[in-house]
Amino acid sequence: MAEEMGAMPGGEVTQDDKLWALLSYIFCPLIGIIVLLLEDKKNRPFLKYNAWVSIVLGVLVIILSWFCVGILVWFYALYLGIKSYGGEWVEVPVISDFVRNQGWA
Repeated sequence: MAEEMGAMPGGEVTQDDKLWALLSYIFCPLIGIIVLLLEDKKNRPFLKYNAWVSIVLGVLVIILSWFCVGILVWFYALYLGIKSYGGEWVEVPVISDFVRNQGWA
């Protein structure tokens, strides 16, 4: 699993990358969108991956909030943000594969 490896190809993961990844999950999908709009951020593989995952997760939060489940998904996103801040490449069932298969990360 990716989180067990602690790193994936794509270069060094900086403290700045970790912070932006954490913020992407805490304020999903807003910060993920901002990351993809910032030229110096969107080309960093760790950030790009986490930005896309947080955007998809954020959209799910919005959709599921109609069913009072969105807050649970947000807590899961917060957990993923903390793991990303630790430098781990998090794997979200279905969403991570979807992001990769779309070629977004």
